Amino acid sequence: MYKVKELIVTEGMYDKIKLSQYIDGAVFVTNGFTVFTNKDMQKTIRRLGEKNGIVILTDSDSAGFKIRNFVKQLLPPEKVKHAYIPDVAGKERRKRAGGKEGLLGVEGIDGETIINALKQAGCAEGEAKRGARRITKADMYRFGLSGGENSRSNRAAVTNALGLPYKISANMLLDVLNMLFDYDEFCDFMREWE
Repeated sequence: MYKVKELIVTEGMYDKIKLSQYIDGAVFVTNGFTVFTNKDMQKTIRRLGEKNGIVILTDSDSAGFKIRNFVKQLLPPEKVKHAYIPDVAGKERRKRAGGKEGLLGVEGIDGETIINALKQAGCAEGEAKRGARRITKADMYRFGLSGGENSRSNRAAVTNALGLPYKISANMLLDVLNMLFDYDEFCDFMREWE
């Protein structure tokens, strides 16, 4: 697994699934062109990119470049890196027909090519802290952020305190928390918040 410090911004859920097989890092999905109109999504990308920056990894077709060109404007240029996949003719296995331009998207590209694209973009290969562990869903449950009677309102209060959108899902919040905090920092934050 290649550890990436930057937030990886990609187009779709299948891209995120593909990346999670090879990358240890946070992946944010724009849901295609949704990012153009969703102010909460834009705010989240800005907030998460403040600390370690972002790397944009979209498909090589014209739609991917439109998304890339929009997202890169959300942060200062020094906080944005670009990873490019090559033009590879084909279609993804799950699709009946290929895209308009006949190219594979991120989800159809092999892991070695993806890792090479991230390395060429200058992504920081982070070192995991010894003894440090990631925040889990069980931790969120323990602090009342999921699975409980007041978890929705607790999540809303935490997202507000972090400057994140109210509508963020529990799963996305987990990804965000792991980008912003290590486990001990998260526990300290939650104790102060309570």
